[in-house]
Amino acid sequence: MYDHPIVAIATPLSPSAISVIRASGSGSIARVATRFSRARALIDAPGHTVVHGMVVTADGAPLDEVLVTVFRAPRSYTGQDSVEVSCHGSPAGVRRVYAELLSAGFAAAEPGEFTRRAFLGGKLDLTQAEAVNEIVRAQTARAHALALDRLDGGVSREMQEIRTRLIAVMARVSIQLDYPEEDTGEIVLDPAEIKGVRDRIVAAAAGFERGRLYQEGVSVALAGRTNAGKSSLFNRIVRHERAIVSAEHGTTRDYLEARIDLDGIPVRLFDTAGLRDSSAAIEAEGIRRSRQIIASCDLIVYVVDAAQGMSDDDRARLDELAEARPIVAWNKIDLVPDAAAAGSSEADASRYARVSATTGQGMAELHDAIVTRLLGDRDTETTGITIDSERQYALLNRAADALDEAVASLHAGMPADVIAVDLQDAIDAIGEITGEVASSEVLDAMFGSFCVGK
Repeated sequence: MYDHPIVAIATPLSPSAISVIRASGSGSIARVATRFSRARALIDAPGHTVVHGMVVTADGAPLDEVLVTVFRAPRSYTGQDSVEVSCHGSPAGVRRVYAELLSAGFAAAEPGEFTRRAFLGGKLDLTQAEAVNEIVRAQTARAHALALDRLDGGVSREMQEIRTRLIAVMARVSIQLDYPEEDTGEIVLDPAEIKGVRDRIVAAAAGFERGRLYQEGVSVALAGRTNAGKSSLFNRIVRHERAIVSAEHGTTRDYLEARIDLDGIPVRLFDTAGLRDSSAAIEAEGIRRSRQIIASCDLIVYVVDAAQGMSDDDRARLDELAEARPIVAWNKIDLVPDAAAAGSSEADASRYARVSATTGQGMAELHDAIVTRLLGDRDTETTGITIDSERQYALLNRAADALDEAVASLHAGMPADVIAVDLQDAIDAIGEITGEVASSEVLDAMFGSFCVGK
């Protein structure tokens, strides 16, 4: 079913030096050869070799000068005969080459179909297949490295070890089910052994929050009164003058957004309009929009003018935001004689960072405060693995719940067949994570989220 020849444009359709069109499936090399100026050289080419020539129409008219890389089964990404055509990156030219290959008998690939074939061909398990998509979507080097570890089998190995231990426990229960005449009346199982496996599963599930943090990122808003220096701080954080800075109140009349990499965490940083009552219609609208942004962000950095001190208005705003636990940045400490004392008299002084957007003083302190708040205890997983898949997270929780039931049944003296049901459910859940147990519906949903060409 999944060996018919398929083709897809694998690179974005935008002007570039090179674009890649990939093909895979039975007869794919021969089909490309029907639209190639050096057909015999391509048909005879060993795997992992490159052939130079022209893509031509069925009538022999040249379309583009290309390099064709040949991959012979099973030594290819999909495990099938495959071809990658590297052509010039003109979107119009790429479309012409792609259309010609479709006319040669290729079907247009579905989203994720190449990786689906790699999974079905035993080249990858499901955790590795999901990691392929995560690598493509990674926004930072840290997210890319974590996804690459998953592609390398980091999650797979952990799941295999857990499943092996569960199968060993299940084997001892199965003996009593298979040979009831030898039943002693008790199942020789240690609840602590099952709990140990369960704790390992829970530790793996704990890596979901960290994986999501690095993969999906967070939003952070700079909030505060007018002229507290939010825009200057915004420019300092993003490292270029993005926001207009002025001594005039109400300069920022709408929010600005920038994307930054904060210790590997993708952050959408917002500079919001100064919070105050304004009769100016445009400024009032900007403040309204800024309040919406502030309410939707994962973290708020409330900026206070250290030269003026904490005002009653600041305290009122912070009371409004108390549930969000904002970090308070005392800005302009270069204008304060005793910078170390700024904010020290306030309650929960640990929430405060002392900075100067002008000189850069204290920026490392603010950086650390933000990262610490975002990570929380997410960086302390005992297994060291991270996951970014809601599917995997749900299955890990299902396995942990099943083992809780098994331990409870064991303590209650329940018969072997009752305990076996829960153990098997946990084994199946772990098997679904790696794809040893997988339905076509699950595969359709998972690979449907991939881009075409991957």
